[in-house]
Amino acid sequence: MVSNTMVIRSMDVDDLDAVMPIEVECFSVPWTREAYVQELTNNRFARYFVLEFEDKIVGYGGMWIVLDEVHITNIAVSPAFQGKKLGEAILAYMMDVAKSVKAMTMTLEVRVSNKPAQGLYRKLGFQDGGIRKQYYTDNQEDALVMWVKL
Repeated sequence: MVSNTMVIRSMDVDDLDAVMPIEVECFSVPWTREAYVQELTNNRFARYFVLEFEDKIVGYGGMWIVLDEVHITNIAVSPAFQGKKLGEAILAYMMDVAKSVKAMTMTLEVRVSNKPAQGLYRKLGFQDGGIRKQYYTDNQEDALVMWVKL
């Protein structure tokens, strides 16, 4: 996806120097660099993307495509660039990729307290599917499971 100031493309290992600071800024239990390396090099189900805004990586997203189901692993936008609809652009792009490989459904977990993210997901058609009790290891917060038919 390309606009005057935005490009979304596949993530590669060389992008991790830009991705990791965003990961640490956005998540209380960030993934390790090694986890991303494994995802990018050894997980045949994984697809990861970066969003460049004004020639700088400011966001990313990942998903696993297994048969006709897609699981969103993460979506993040640097706090300095939030509020510009970049998270929406990443998710919409990922949904288009999923549709292009004939996926039928997409799912994700989101903190029950993360109302802005839930609002974005609902805007793009996701619906509540259930609760995973004490899903998050940092504070045992529940996760809301959300689904969308593609």
